[in-house]
Amino acid sequence: MTEYYHKTTNKTEQAGNTFHRLKNFLWEAVSGSDRDFTQIPLSKAIFLLAIPMVLEMIMESIFAVVDIFFVSKLGADAVATVGITESVLTLVYAIAFGFAMGTTALVSRRIGEKRQREASAEGYQAIITGVIVSLMIAVPGMVFAKDLLRAMGASTEIVNNYSSYTTLMFGGNLVIMLLFINNAIFRGAGDAAIAMRVLWLANGLNLILDPLLIFGWGPFPEMGIVGAAIATNIGRGVAVVYQLYILFRGSGRINLNGLKFRINWEKIMHLINISAGGIGQSLIATTSWIFMIRIISNFGSEAIAGYTIAIRIVIFLLLPSWGLSNAAATLVGQNLGANRADRAESSVWKVSFVNMIFLGLMSILFILFPEWFIRLFTNEVVLIRIGSECLRIVSYGFVFYGLGMVMVQSFNGAGDTKMPTLFNFIAFWMVEIPLAWFLAMSLGLEQRGVFYAIIIAESFMSLLALYFFRLGKWKEQKV
Repeated sequence: MTEYYHKTTNKTEQAGNTFHRLKNFLWEAVSGSDRDFTQIPLSKAIFLLAIPMVLEMIMESIFAVVDIFFVSKLGADAVATVGITESVLTLVYAIAFGFAMGTTALVSRRIGEKRQREASAEGYQAIITGVIVSLMIAVPGMVFAKDLLRAMGASTEIVNNYSSYTTLMFGGNLVIMLLFINNAIFRGAGDAAIAMRVLWLANGLNLILDPLLIFGWGPFPEMGIVGAAIATNIGRGVAVVYQLYILFRGSGRINLNGLKFRINWEKIMHLINISAGGIGQSLIATTSWIFMIRIISNFGSEAIAGYTIAIRIVIFLLLPSWGLSNAAATLVGQNLGANRADRAESSVWKVSFVNMIFLGLMSILFILFPEWFIRLFTNEVVLIRIGSECLRIVSYGFVFYGLGMVMVQSFNGAGDTKMPTLFNFIAFWMVEIPLAWFLAMSLGLEQRGVFYAIIIAESFMSLLALYFFRLGKWKEQKV
């Protein structure tokens, strides 16, 4: 009896100690860790980086869904305006993503080499580059907002009554650019918890301001879809100010304080060279979405709205997985900088496995109950039918997406952004766009043809990335 008592007590104490260690580890992950991710056990490094990055993307997911939830109350034309605008604005996101990829690769490699001052200098020039490029985009985007909507097949109602949303979103592209680049600096340095707090601040403010400015709650004016654009820009703008405060205060691994403000064209051109592949792959991928929207627009605003709602839900799920992929990219960059290519490869396999399991389980819900998720945003029968159809079809490829996004990010983390550009070009321009047009227009599948083309192209790209990852040439990339 005494022996049984001691065994039970020991098991209880062990369970308590395990819980206590897990709690401390979680706290370290979300509050920030100063550990060397190239030296600690790989599973711990993945955990410490992935937790804040996943939480960061979860908040981004919540914003993407809640934002379209509020806008959907304004009707199909308002939702279609958001969908069309974002399909064009993805060009801005593509450039921001590209610079973010290049910034992460450069900063993480310098951190892995234990050259923190050089990592800070790389980050500073990335910020300067982002400001210059965003100003070049803002002016034409604002001036030609109506023309962009018209070119995308928007109805006269949308062009005349909702173009202000497009104008404001292009005008505020500076905060998009800096938000991405600054967080790439944090992620590359391993300060994932800071990047998490930044996006929580940006999207938290956005979610609060959205209903206040869209519907005019309390003392706020009712601004409709314009209110959504203003809420987004305010939330992101405040977050960028917070980012710059942290970077110049120097409380993390990157410290911009003391660096002279000057344009270093050598570093900028090096960044552009590294980022060119990232920009290219993003532009290829995002312009393909523009073509998807353009094809779907042939079947009316309801088709665009249903598609937009479904894709927002998909993004809600894929963004946390993207957080896992970012963790893999950081680990690849830092470990290659520390001359530990074997450890870099192991991190990619482990993260890929977790991502595939997670998305595989989640896809079951979307395949079985798509209508339930679409009904959270609209009661319109046509939108529910189209949105459910899109959600179910796209979800069949989730396991492939889970593998592919980690594989592609591993190349980007290594600084080899050229190969993912090739993957994107083949998958989206040679497979997705022609196939979508053929299925939708020639075979008469209408919007369903676009949905099928998406899953086929994405799955093909995942297998392509897997093949070249196994060849291992990315380990030899110099940045």
